[in-house]
Order: sequence, then structure tokens, then C-alpha cells
Amino acid sequence: MKHLLEADPAVITRLSERLKQTRDLHEFQRIQCVLMRLTLGCSAAEIALLLGWAPTTVHTIHSRWARDGDDVFNLRPKGGRRNQNMSADDEAQLVAPFLQQGRATGAVPMDALQRAYEARVGRPVALSTIYRLLHRHGWRKPATRRPPEDRVS
Repeated sequence: MKHLLEADPAVITRLSERLKQTRDLHEFQRIQCVLMRLTLGCSAAEIALLLGWAPTTVHTIHSRWARDGDDVFNLRPKGGRRNQNMSADDEAQLVAPFLQQGRATGAVPMDALQRAYEARVGRPVALSTIYRLLHRHGWRKPATRRPPEDRVS
């Protein structure tokens, strides 16, 4: 039976060096996953147990490494605004007049801002979207009541 991963000493040395150099936990674990198979001959279930993964994840890493090589270790950075309706600059431009009005009166006209936002993106949005928009641009909803005063007796 043909094995998916063959233990080549040059590859093991290269991966060991990369393991020492990495500072990213996820990359470290992926390299460990491949190295455990190459050096120790561990099964996917054993590697999964050691890394705290599911065996299918180990199989996926092994097959991707056999197909793509070291590219499997290069992870795309997480985060970012992948589902944004408009850019941060467009948002700032849209919300600026409403924030000025809110600073003057103490309250942002939410219904007007929501209508303007919906007109800009071309579809209805939830009110929570508008609150998150305001939060991103530094607006805090004013307190509904005054804090109690310190009484000096």
C-alpha cells in the first residue's frame, strides 16, 4: 500500500527548522501534525489526540500537505470586515452629519440614519446594524438617567 507521506530526511530537517522559527500557534500545530506522521509514524487518531483535533482535520492537513506542500502552513490572517456593506470611509461620510446633530442635541435621530443607510446600501437593515455603525464611529448612547450625586453629610 502506498503511503501518502514519505519520510524524506531533507524534508524532515526543513520542517524541523520551520517549527523552531514559527511564532504562530496554528502554524506550529500544522507542522507538528505533518512531522509526527513523518518521524514517528503516528496514526491520524493518535495525532488528533495529541493536538486536540478531530482525526478528519489531521487527514485534511496530511492530504493538503501531500498535494500543496508547505503552502498548507501559510494561513490567511483572520479578521477584517468581510461582510461590510460599505467601506469605513463611506460610513464615516454618511454618519458624520448625524453625529454632529447628536452632539448638539444629545440624541442621534436613529430613524433618519437608518433610512439614509438603507438608501445607500439599497436594502433594509436591522436597527442593530445602525447601533453597531454608531459604535464603530465612537458614539455612545447617553445614559437614560443621571448618576446619583455624592452627598456630603
